[in-house]
Parts: sequence; C-alpha cells; structure tokens
Amino acid sequence: MASGNGLASLGVEGATAAAQALSLPAESYGNDPQLEVMWAMKAYNHAEIYFNLISSVDPSNLKLTTVDDRIYTSFKESFSDLNIKNLDPDMLKTAEAKEKWRPFCNQFDGVVEDFNYGTLLRLDCVKDYTEENTIFATRIQFFAIEIARNREGFNTPVFQAKKQPS
Repeated sequence: MASGNGLASLGVEGATAAAQALSLPAESYGNDPQLEVMWAMKAYNHAEIYFNLISSVDPSNLKLTTVDDRIYTSFKESFSDLNIKNLDPDMLKTAEAKEKWRPFCNQFDGVVEDFNYGTLLRLDCVKDYTEENTIFATRIQFFAIEIARNREGFNTPVFQAKKQPS
C-alpha cells in the first residue's frame, strides 16, 4: 500500500483535534467537508495498518477482536454463500443486501466497539487497497469478512508475496 503523510501531516494538535471530532456523534455535524476528509484519512490509515499487518504476519494466526469466534460463526451462518475471495459490491450495497446485513450487524451493537463505523474493505483479497479494489463497509462487515478470509486462508497469498525476496 502506498504510504503518504496521512495523519502525520496534521501534526500533534491537528491529529488530536481530528480524533476528538471523529469521536463525537454524527448528529453533531452536517455535511462538513473537513470532517469528511478527516474520516477518509482515518479510514485510509486503518486500511494501511491492516494491509501491513497481513503482509507481515501469517493472517491465519491473527485475532482481530475479542469475539472473533462469535463473529465468524454468525457470519458463516448468515452468509455461507458469499464469495469472500472476490466480493461482489452488490452483495453489500443493494437494498436487498442491506436488509440481509442489517440484523447481522445489529447483533454486535454493544459487543464490538464502533461496530457501525465506516471503513474500507478490499473487494479482491489478494490485491492491495486501490480505488478500483476498495468499497466502503461497516466495521463489523470488515471484521466478519476479514476474519473469514484469514481463517480460510484467502489472505495468505498477501503474506507470502511480501515474504518472498524481490
């Protein structure tokens, strides 16, 4: 993943202000472009950290939350037919898909911190985060899909590719 200045470009005061602003309820804001930029930087930073993590550590050994087993079991029960290797955006974004995802996501309210916050998710799990390979998802969707990808070995090629000498 290409690294930019990200939050570091804000400086200590700017990053602190961004963190405080992002912790307030959504109702506190309208469509503030500055807030949208801060959210995008936070989401990008999370994506960069996660991709670096699965590139450096065997993903099959990762534990992303304290309730990975519960998330994985519920995800497999609810979405056993979902192709997690190469996601179809319609399986997350259509009205029908959102209706199916809603009860799954809501069961983690109060269980997974910030379960409904927005984050970035790779469509094709063997590729990096790029504009073409990234979709917006909730944090619990990210956890569910990435826990499954890790446990089922779909993220292993990312780790193996980074391990091999250039």
